[in-house]
Amino acid sequence: MTTPPEPDAVRDARDVRAEDGFDVDAVATWLREHATDPTGLDGTPEVRQFAGGASNLTFLLRWPTRDLVVRRAPRGTKARGAHDMGREHRLQSSLAGHFDYVPAMVAHCTDESVMGAEFYAMERIDGFVPRSEWPADVPLSPEQARALCLRTVEVLAELHAVDPDAAGLTSLGKGEGYVGRQVGGWATRYRNARTPDVPDNEQVIAWLEANQPSDVATCVIHNDFKLDNLVLDPADVTRVVGVLDWELATLGDPLMDLACSMAYWVQADDPEDFQMVRRVSTHLPGMLTRDEVVAEYGRLTGRTVTPEQWRFYEVYGLFRLTAIAQQIYYRYFYGQTTNEEYAVFGPAVQIVSRRLATLVDGDDA
Repeated sequence: MTTPPEPDAVRDARDVRAEDGFDVDAVATWLREHATDPTGLDGTPEVRQFAGGASNLTFLLRWPTRDLVVRRAPRGTKARGAHDMGREHRLQSSLAGHFDYVPAMVAHCTDESVMGAEFYAMERIDGFVPRSEWPADVPLSPEQARALCLRTVEVLAELHAVDPDAAGLTSLGKGEGYVGRQVGGWATRYRNARTPDVPDNEQVIAWLEANQPSDVATCVIHNDFKLDNLVLDPADVTRVVGVLDWELATLGDPLMDLACSMAYWVQADDPEDFQMVRRVSTHLPGMLTRDEVVAEYGRLTGRTVTPEQWRFYEVYGLFRLTAIAQQIYYRYFYGQTTNEEYAVFGPAVQIVSRRLATLVDGDDA
């Protein structure tokens, strides 16, 4: 166990929002009694909240010699089956020893009276998470940017190569038919979360239903694999040291996982309105294009697709993104959260929906 850095060295950690507050002493007491290793957990920790993410809430608990990260579900209406803390905890525990980038699990609490919701705790991985803007104090040359992209694709390929049987994860998914289940599931979620100020996207849903391919394989997939869910080594920005946010991980089609990643991959030559929805630093000089990422993934795994075949995955990834954004925006629109950061998700849905309409019409290269 290493001594944690000074408080200002933990990027994105800020004061806890009033609506997300909890009884710190109650949580600290519970952790001392239930942690796999309670060393360094004496007393009341300093608590900060991570700014990244808009689904599950993530907090930093800091003791003098140890940092833990705690994840819990948000308040307000949520999709059935979402925000399952126990599932996240079990999945990462199972992946330990089979995938080198999962945080070490510390404890899982099902007693909602402790924190106001089910939660789990894990060790903090020392490093930084790149956000929509690359940190100004971390140099990144075009050569490093390219190397980081290549390494990112390698890590995704490594995850897809994990043996679900060996990791004890065979019960994680439902087997064949993943593509069809995802198209139907995200269509339902979008319809259920739609607010009056966004498109219905029924043309996109119909196109996906009519053009879906068969599953190419069944493997462990992350389902939210993007730069701001990676932890990088500050001493070597091309080195990935952790993969975070396993809320949506399952057994499924690896090309669908790649499609989800590419939905967030806004590149430098994308139209101006699409640049407005960028949430990761994929536009910087040296970063691979989406086509280059897909080609590199195919080279590493042998799972190649033609541009016309990839069109389905691109449409799927972007439509799924609108459904995720809309579920978040729904909570803001109907006053279930006062977090003003969620207000931007409605306009984002409109922008991505315009992109989807162009792709479905076949007018975009």
